[in-house]
Amino acid sequence: MTGPLIFVDWGTSNFRAFLLDRDSGAELDRRVSDRGIRPLQSEDIASYLDRQIADWRGADTALYLAGMVGSSRGWRESPQLDLPLDATALASALMPVPELPRTWILPGARVVSERKVDVMRGEELQALGALSVMATGNATLCLPGTHSKWVRAAGGRLRDFTTLMTGELYQAVRFHTLIGEPARDDRPFDPTAFALGLEAVEAPGGVLHALFEGRSRMLQAELAPEQVASYLSGVLIGEEVRCMRQSAPDLNRVLLIGAERLQAPYHQALQYCGIEASWIDGDRASQAGMLAVARAHEPP
Repeated sequence: MTGPLIFVDWGTSNFRAFLLDRDSGAELDRRVSDRGIRPLQSEDIASYLDRQIADWRGADTALYLAGMVGSSRGWRESPQLDLPLDATALASALMPVPELPRTWILPGARVVSERKVDVMRGEELQALGALSVMATGNATLCLPGTHSKWVRAAGGRLRDFTTLMTGELYQAVRFHTLIGEPARDDRPFDPTAFALGLEAVEAPGGVLHALFEGRSRMLQAELAPEQVASYLSGVLIGEEVRCMRQSAPDLNRVLLIGAERLQAPYHQALQYCGIEASWIDGDRASQAGMLAVARAHEPP
């Protein structure tokens, strides 16, 4: 196919659409909203999509949809592929959307074994894209977020991954527990309070006691109310990184992929555990992954 392509990364909470030049990879335009899949009924998805990108579509414009739009809670459920996989494997399993010409939904990825069952949708594109951006086929990748993903790649293929509910637990503790009451309002990131959280999670009692210390430390005047959010973040991100380091004791470097706001806390937590990190913008990684899949795609 020729001409530009449209890439839509449609998650539970956010809608992100990009118009990309197929040859150069340049971003020509973007549309972003907080209208994720969660509040939409399946019959409303097509009309919302059309309102967002109708003026981008031409006779030779391909549209690729990734993320939770391809889940059982989304528009059409696309298969989740077993690892190992690469961009070619994703391209060969694209699911066409009958209602729209030149439109495909990307598959997700899964790990199903006796020791672990895990799934993801969308992050596989970011991981493959990050490998492309960094011109490497071998890496451990950390994709922080609501459900953080740690991915192991070798030989240019994704070989394994683990999901940790760091972001969702942070929101639950912050907005739905007594411990999180002082952290309801948005506060700037506090590296000192975050460091206290990193240290607390390694003490006897582990993460469950460390979370409660968000309250006891505040009551004893060691932690100011405006520092509680960063402290809780330090506990949960610290536990995430500690567990991943424990599962791979020789891990000393990761590719960190995500939003700018998560760069500072994750860099601090990784450094605390003796791990170096190279950061890649999440949109850049997603777009690079999508371009690799589109270039490998040979529609009938």
